[in-house]
Amino acid sequence: MATIKLFVSNSMRGAMNELIPQFERASGHKVAISYDPAKVMMERIARGEVADLAILGGSAIDDLIKAGKIAAGSKRTISSCGVGVAVLAGAKKPDIGSVEAFKRALLAAKSVAWTQEGASGMYFSKLIERLGIAEPLQAKAVRLPGGLVGELVAARKAELAIQQIPELMVVPGIELVGPFPPGIQVTTVSVAGIFSASSQPVAAKALLDHLTTPAAARVLKAKGMEPA
Repeated sequence: MATIKLFVSNSMRGAMNELIPQFERASGHKVAISYDPAKVMMERIARGEVADLAILGGSAIDDLIKAGKIAAGSKRTISSCGVGVAVLAGAKKPDIGSVEAFKRALLAAKSVAWTQEGASGMYFSKLIERLGIAEPLQAKAVRLPGGLVGELVAARKAELAIQQIPELMVVPGIELVGPFPPGIQVTTVSVAGIFSASSQPVAAKALLDHLTTPAAARVLKAKGMEPA
């Protein structure tokens, strides 16, 4: 039985918590998972770290195929997700149904949490500039390099959390307000690929097959993602 080394971006954490134990029970293989924002994961791979399977944003996997790090024929789309807003469980949920309402909700909040290096955080930093509200938002920002910013809301260190919806849904003690409104939503597609230098390519493919079954699709959907 093999130990499969898996590199995954943080948005997949909720689904992996359920899908990986299922796979381990069914296959007898073990999976060693490492989570990081995609940007950090790419830096680690550039420094020479190798796994058996990676699940990252689609463009990241394409870049790794071009660099010869991921086997081209192994690429498979898993799911997609958008960015959303969360509040403390039981707190009043602001209206974010339109771009103007979304702006008002951000400006009315006492503090807003988002990541510095996660895909959603980098997008949000550019978005608030585009919306003309960067200065007041930066003044009340609560930032983490990566990880689950919903935990800052759960710990009452921030009023609103901005992150990919599956990452918000995995945090106990907070509630999803909803997705970003149409016109400013951004969708991240999670794509998998097997490392060219994988020591367990057959087991890695078995894991990939498990993650793309109809049963896995139901788990992905329940965790805030749209299955491929």
